[in-house]
Amino acid sequence: MAEQLRYDTGTTGLVLIDLLNEFLADDGKLNARIAEMVRSQDLVSQLGRLIAGARVAGVPIIYAPHGLDEHSFDDITYLHPSFTRALENKAFWKGTTGADFYPPLRPQAGETVLTQHRMYDSFIGTDLQEQLHAQGIQKIVFAGLTSSACIEGTGRHALEAGYHVTFVADAVADFTQEEHRAAVDLAYPVYGHETVTVDQFLAAVGPA
Repeated sequence: MAEQLRYDTGTTGLVLIDLLNEFLADDGKLNARIAEMVRSQDLVSQLGRLIAGARVAGVPIIYAPHGLDEHSFDDITYLHPSFTRALENKAFWKGTTGADFYPPLRPQAGETVLTQHRMYDSFIGTDLQEQLHAQGIQKIVFAGLTSSACIEGTGRHALEAGYHVTFVADAVADFTQEEHRAAVDLAYPVYGHETVTVDQFLAAVGPA
């Protein structure tokens, strides 16, 4: 992290992607595949510290949830197999507990919850851009799931859209160590201005 890096609470937003039961609850449809990595990363605890610290500091928090239904991909001719499987398994199915927020990490009153994204980019088909503009956010800090898919995919879009992009490396996880490390070690330095820890981010947050 740059020595004098600061995150002004007036222009910084924390975007939390897919903190959902489907991943994190014991009965989530994807939990068995990702649970070991979530434990090894101590992800729930790390996210809890990050969210609590951001709330105390007054950083705006934006939740970006995944959500699918039978019509989510009606306009897609060449649907990727991963999303075909998601449809077949009704993963992140709107109206089910799997698409609900994991209770220990759920939003509080006054925090922003976006419309649901359907693939990896939380900008596409959602109100993320509008919310960022309305709240005056210029620096986006990303955490959540998964390291190499929705976190990386949304971060790439944010960079292209002109935002300052930060990834919180110890507050993300993926299905395998290889996927996680590829994101953190290879992709994040390319698509982000900063890759930080929870502690580094919280130490750098303050008023203008």
